[in-house]
Amino acid sequence: MRKWLLVVFIAVLLTACNDAGGTDDKSQETEQAKVVLDWTPNTNHTGLYVAQEKGYFADEGLDVEIMMPGEAGSDQLVASGKADFGVSAQEAVTEARIQDIPIVSIAAVIQHNTSGFASPKDKQITSPKDFEGKTYGGWGAPVEKAVLSSLMKQENADVEKVDIVNMGNTDFFTAVKRDIDFAWIYYGWTGVEAEMRGEELNMIYLTDYSRKLDYYTPVLTTNEKMISDNPEKAEKFLAAVSKGYKFAIDNPGEAAEILIDAVPDLDPELVKKSQKWLSPKYQDDAEKWGVQKQEVWENYSSWMYDNGLLESKLKAKEAFTNEFLPE
Repeated sequence: MRKWLLVVFIAVLLTACNDAGGTDDKSQETEQAKVVLDWTPNTNHTGLYVAQEKGYFADEGLDVEIMMPGEAGSDQLVASGKADFGVSAQEAVTEARIQDIPIVSIAAVIQHNTSGFASPKDKQITSPKDFEGKTYGGWGAPVEKAVLSSLMKQENADVEKVDIVNMGNTDFFTAVKRDIDFAWIYYGWTGVEAEMRGEELNMIYLTDYSRKLDYYTPVLTTNEKMISDNPEKAEKFLAAVSKGYKFAIDNPGEAAEILIDAVPDLDPELVKKSQKWLSPKYQDDAEKWGVQKQEVWENYSSWMYDNGLLESKLKAKEAFTNEFLPE
């Protein structure tokens, strides 16, 4: 009897030890991570939400929190280490690097620039020459006038004949009905919304006028400390996110539903139509999702420097890396 009790006691003790050991291992395996968006959630971010919902982050041992940028902004939060990863744009990363802010682009969310200058058809703006005498609504960044000027010079037009105003938080559709003739939009969101509203637009895409303006927007970023101290975390993060965007490429309808469920305030119809439009553009003609080319970084930074937007030339090799993308 004593022998039987001893066997039972040892078995119970071993089971308890194994359970305790399993719990410890699991807690050690799960690593916290924060990723901060550049703006309110939209279809640029779908792959992140898919990775979260489908358990791709969990499969990599990551517990990921998706954060809103707040007043500080994505780049500041990533640079300071308050967020591990962020959503940004090549332009912003370039400006940050010139100012010795240690952020690095680790993946291109969309392979080609899908932005351009949009106007209602009745404004009759069909080329950069037509910007003359019109009112442009922007957000007050120096790059806006430089881009306008760059496009207009190709048609011997004068950017000084454009009335450039800051329209703040006013949405595109309200602004063009009030006092704006054209604005800079991403077609994948605002352009698709115009289609839904039955409002015809004229679009002047940046990439139609300059190869140097075909830059990466948006991109995913991290800071130099993460790269030097915890490269494994960056690899795990991008392994999961790559799966998320690949899923969104292959399944735009289901991916849209995941984003809608995660962010109920979004217009479901807009999300679905936007996702259908954007999903093929995530990877586009690249050999895999997320890859970045040095020539794209060099082209755009040289354009920024030539247009007086940078105080010095960018060391392009240090601004981005493909090393954390899965094979």
